Amino acid sequence: MELGEPLLLDAGQKHGDSNENKPTDDEVAKMGCPSLGENTRIEVVIEESYEFKNTVDKLIKKTNLALVVGSCSWREQFVSAVTVSAGDDDDEESGEERLPSCFDYIMHFLTVFWKVLFAFVPPTEYWNGWACFIVSISLIGVLTAVTGDLASAFGCTVGLKDSVTAVVFVALGTSVPDTFASKVAAIQDQYADASIGNVTGSNAVNVFLGIGVAWTIAAVFWRSKGQVFRVDPGSLAFSVTLFTVMACICVMILLYRRRASVAGGELGGPRTTKIITSLVFLFMWLIYILLSSLEAYCHIPGF
Repeated sequence: MELGEPLLLDAGQKHGDSNENKPTDDEVAKMGCPSLGENTRIEVVIEESYEFKNTVDKLIKKTNLALVVGSCSWREQFVSAVTVSAGDDDDEESGEERLPSCFDYIMHFLTVFWKVLFAFVPPTEYWNGWACFIVSISLIGVLTAVTGDLASAFGCTVGLKDSVTAVVFVALGTSVPDTFASKVAAIQDQYADASIGNVTGSNAVNVFLGIGVAWTIAAVFWRSKGQVFRVDPGSLAFSVTLFTVMACICVMILLYRRRASVAGGELGGPRTTKIITSLVFLFMWLIYILLSSLEAYCHIPGF
C-alpha cells in the first residue's frame, strides 16, 4: 500500500493538469460560430429578367408540360410583337438558338399588324386572367364579324353566292386554326384524345353557342319590335344532310383503322396507309364543296 500511494498521487496530479488545459463547455460551443462584423444588415433586391423568363417559357414548351405560360406586362407583349424571332425549332446539337431566317423575317412583316393588335390584350396577370379572357372573346367576335363582311363582299365581287362563300372561304378560314391545334394536340398527346376533343368541341361551340346565342338575341330583339324573327333555311337541309353522311363515312374509316391487323391505329400504321386515308378525307371535303355549290346554283335538286 505504501508503494502504491505515490503512484496514485502522481496520477491524480496528472489528471488535474489535463482538466486545467481542457476548454470548458461554453468555449467549445463558441468555437466555429460566426461573429458579427461591421455590417450587421444586408438588403437583397430581386428583379425579374425577361430574357431568362423567355428561355424558361421555351423550355416548358419543349418539354410538353401542361402549363399555360402567360405574360406579365404590356411591355413584354409589345416587345415580343415587334421582335423577329426564329421558329420553335432550336439547334439542339449546339444548345444555342438559331438566328431568324429570311422566311422568319417575311412572316414577321406579314403578321406584325396582327401581333401589335393582339398585344393590346391585357396580360394574363391582371384579374387572374379574366381581363385577358373577356378582351380576347370580344376581339374574336369583332374579327368574326369583319371576316363575314369581307367574305360577303368578296363573293359579291367575284359573283359567288353567300352559301358558297360561307362553305368555302369562311369555313376554311375559321377551321384552319382548329386544324393546326388538333395537329399539335395529336403529336403531343399519347392517344390523341385532345385532338378529337378539340374537333368536336369547336364544332359544338360553333353550332350550339354561336348560332344559339346569335339567334336568341335576334329573336328577342325582333320580338320587342312586335315582329317574328324568321330565317330562310335556303340549302341548310341539303348541306347538313350531306355533311352528316360524309362525317359518318369518316367515323367508319377511323373505326376500321383502329384494328391492329389493318393499320394499328387511326394515326399510326404504314406511311402508305396514312397518305391514302388523308387523300380520302381531302377528296370527301372537295366532294362536299362541289355538291353544295351545285345545289346552291340549282344544278342539282335540293330538299
